[in-house]
Amino acid sequence: MTITITTAPCCWGVDDVSNPDLPPWRLVLAEAAAAGYGGLELGPYGYMPLDAGAVSAELRKRGLYVVAGTIFDNLVDPANRENLERQARRICAVITALPKPPVAPGQRFPAPYLTVMDWGHDARDYAAGHSDRALRLDAAAWAGMIATIRAIARIARDHGVRAVIHPHAGGHIEFADEIDRICADIPASEAGLCLDTGHTAYAGMDPVATLDRYWDRLDYIHFKDINAAKYAEVMARRIRFFDACAEGVMCPIGDGSIDYPGVLALLERRGYAGFITVEQERDPRNAGGSLADVAKSRRYLERVGFARHQEETR
Repeated sequence: MTITITTAPCCWGVDDVSNPDLPPWRLVLAEAAAAGYGGLELGPYGYMPLDAGAVSAELRKRGLYVVAGTIFDNLVDPANRENLERQARRICAVITALPKPPVAPGQRFPAPYLTVMDWGHDARDYAAGHSDRALRLDAAAWAGMIATIRAIARIARDHGVRAVIHPHAGGHIEFADEIDRICADIPASEAGLCLDTGHTAYAGMDPVATLDRYWDRLDYIHFKDINAAKYAEVMARRIRFFDACAEGVMCPIGDGSIDYPGVLALLERRGYAGFITVEQERDPRNAGGSLADVAKSRRYLERVGFARHQEETR
């Protein structure tokens, strides 16, 4: 089992590209490298320049590569389909022109990946983590979303990129029944899964059991941790997912409630090979603590046993 641990701009509060408080992208690259990571994700569409030459130069300067691009947008509205297809083409054209990530023996698909997440629905955002409150899509809307995801995945495949569907708190792919439907309606030949320990826990699922349940579709993994006391508090309120994150529901890995020794035991038993990306959503106004937190998360994972499987990245 060989793994490579990377990180993502959301650890610096980069989720909404219209937020005026986002840190400069070059600072995110510099701090990711300073924390010991060899790679990171591109972040949401429009955060880093879609200029392969400019981004490559900054990555090479710091010994970094990009492990994935991201579509984080409304996958349900048919009027957004053209925009999403344009995003997919532009992202894939850029990430395939950047410094190449390593490939581990036994890794199912080479990076970079295109992570695909549904987002942008007020009712579902306020129901994040509450399966009983979250309205499911009707058959027609679900079929339209599936068609859009398949179109994005085809574009990615045409660029030599593996599309991975990422269940996300507050979107229309969050809970176990929705993940089951995705796996039934989109074959593994077209797209895989990127499961996130933090989002599965936020949705009330056990992260270890969830990784195991969908193992045959799992191409890429995100790691987060959850502050149990803050989680209990926000679950008792009507609150948007990222507002809960701004209040600190996500914390450095090892400081929260997720059983990472248990996750490691599963990955060892199953023989996972490839990438794990550390994330910690936060308010970008608190990005001054990001470097310390991503370094702390990395040290914790190494201390509990991930180091013995880790690909040398720097």
